[in-house]
Amino acid sequence: MPVRRAVLVVVCTALMALSGTAARGTPADRPTPAPSPGVAATDLTARLDSAVRQVMRELGIPGAIVGVSVPGVVDHTRAYGTGDKARGTPMSVDDHMRIGSVTKTFTGTAVLQLVEQGRIALTDPIGKYVAGVPSGDDITLRMLGDMHSGLYSFEQDPEFATTVLDELPKGPTAGAATPQQLLEITARHPLNFAPGSRFQYANVNLVLLGMVVEKVTGQPLAEYFQQHIFDPLRLTRTSYPADGQLPVPYAHGYTLAPDGKEMDASLWNPVWAGAAGAMVSTVADLKTWVLALAKGTLLDPQLQRERMAQVDRTGLGALYRFAVFDVNGWWGHNGSIPGYTTVAVAIPERNATLVVLADTDIPAEHAAGRIAEVVTQLVTPDNVYHLVAPAPTPTGR
Repeated sequence: MPVRRAVLVVVCTALMALSGTAARGTPADRPTPAPSPGVAATDLTARLDSAVRQVMRELGIPGAIVGVSVPGVVDHTRAYGTGDKARGTPMSVDDHMRIGSVTKTFTGTAVLQLVEQGRIALTDPIGKYVAGVPSGDDITLRMLGDMHSGLYSFEQDPEFATTVLDELPKGPTAGAATPQQLLEITARHPLNFAPGSRFQYANVNLVLLGMVVEKVTGQPLAEYFQQHIFDPLRLTRTSYPADGQLPVPYAHGYTLAPDGKEMDASLWNPVWAGAAGAMVSTVADLKTWVLALAKGTLLDPQLQRERMAQVDRTGLGALYRFAVFDVNGWWGHNGSIPGYTTVAVAIPERNATLVVLADTDIPAEHAAGRIAEVVTQLVTPDNVYHLVAPAPTPTGR
């Protein structure tokens, strides 16, 4: 996801500093009714609303949805601004939005479920399941989930821009790329470093883990997610799409075209992001999901402890576990895909959840991430969410 092109092709905004900000105002907000809060709670929600609106004004964010729950402190969900600039439609808390790299947390969980069933092991080499991976006999499934594979990430390749990125504006079925095609792009490049030697975020890692799930189960990834994650948690408004169509209602998402002009990217095909970033969800479903993720609801307790034991520093002001960031005690992930940015995190020991969805990936700062930061400054001052985004890697175009 030249600099401005990279903005559009990188899924995970934890690693990218996005360029270009246009100052825009925000229409009237649409609050979600809350049960009779006390004076202190009312004051806090007013301060939250003010802080969110201020960030939106500063970064030019058209619309956002914030859902934050910290027992004993606040329980607040609200939509701000507009979800469709052309029609002036207000954002709604029911809107579906693309969640980018938050998808990785689902894929990582699917892999660990197969580990729990004894069907795979994290020490297995990826070459056991997927042919054609550079150093496939040396890169383990754990290295993929922990971002220690050393693999070149496909979105940095100029061919990816010409075969996928340039096609996306042509319609909801354009710009599709299969995991095998993405692997072939990756395989043309040498490793960035010896497998297991250090951390480097790469979307290809989770694309490969998605291929493992399909290989071992014999199921399409969408079907596996539905049966083993969505249905058990009653995530009725979360999906792994096959094209660029969005369930209604949805918020329109805005990105930058190659010429620097704003474009509506709502129906751009996310299939190229696959197991690394293609999912669609809502604030309510993500609040349910991220707490289940952080507490290990769908995993054996020992396996959950193993998942969260990873302590390698990322250089981003956070830890990275198995397909999960730990940002000052907030466990989950952020995400970006053309038109949308997301943060979905939880503090398991406090049963606290925070979900932020923004309908743009244009600001130089990660839109949802900046909102998450100001929200946590108010509701969890000892656990402020702040994830550093280094400069983007040019695609060479």
